[in-house]
Amino acid sequence: MGLPREAIPWAPSIDPERCIGCGDCLDVCPNGVYALNEQTNQMDVVNPGQCVVLCDKCAGYCPQEAIRFPDKEVTKAHLRDLLRSLPASSRRPPPEHP
Repeated sequence: MGLPREAIPWAPSIDPERCIGCGDCLDVCPNGVYALNEQTNQMDVVNPGQCVVLCDKCAGYCPQEAIRFPDKEVTKAHLRDLLRSLPASSRRPPPEHP
């Protein structure tokens, strides 16, 4: 996309009141975003920048609905604004669809 990942505010947060430390999020996410905190016996977001932008698959697997993400539509609007701010020479054309 041409944008630095740290400029995109997309990462999960975990509600400690709901998390039971089951690890389903860890099992579903292949990107190392989560780890079990053995002191609290709950999941922690340890690598938020590894979360794929607009992916929220792990939230659907959480039996306690403890995982939250930023609003997708707000994030998409932010991405559009960021892309518009790039110099035209660094923008990629949109993919072609058959």
